Amino acid sequence: MESAHTDPPVAGLAAGDQRAFAALYDRYAVRLYRAAVGMLGRREDAEDVVQEVFAAVFQSSHKLANVQNLTAYLFTALRRAAGRSAARRVREPRTGEAAIADIAAKADPDDRFSFDGERLQKALLALPAEQREVIALKIDGGLTFAETAQVIGISANTAASRYRYALERLRASLKEQCGGVTSKAATATGSKPPGTLDKGG
Repeated sequence: MESAHTDPPVAGLAAGDQRAFAALYDRYAVRLYRAAVGMLGRREDAEDVVQEVFAAVFQSSHKLANVQNLTAYLFTALRRAAGRSAARRVREPRTGEAAIADIAAKADPDDRFSFDGERLQKALLALPAEQREVIALKIDGGLTFAETAQVIGISANTAASRYRYALERLRASLKEQCGGVTSKAATATGSKPPGTLDKGG
């Protein structure tokens, strides 16, 4: 009987084909790495986690014969590996460069604040962990909302809502930070913020 799994990498991996494993790595390594950086905040840890995922896949490749969604399978493994890594090292999560570019691209054209890395990092750290996780999977990992939902174990609507709320909070936080910087600069120079009326004579 012909196998229902027609995806060459999956079929090849299940059969122990080294070329299929190389193709799998080429197809997913960068996406997994970016998502891992977004979750963990350290490139060294992200590299270790991705290597751990691929090593596990290689060692138990026979199990892939029953995998229906390879992308979700790999990112679920990544999420678990990242969780173990985070438990071994206490640190503040950071996002990848892809997230910075995406958030900046989605900004309102009328927003007049800077998306520099330091301010964005501060804003991201203020997000709930569940929202940072969605950003890492959706932006850095390149997953759809459906795939993100499957990896985390929530509905696609919930994943989309967390993503939307995260972007809204980031924009609000960045605006507030920019406003604070502007006010401090104005105080230091003795000038007034734009739009401020002089009550003097």
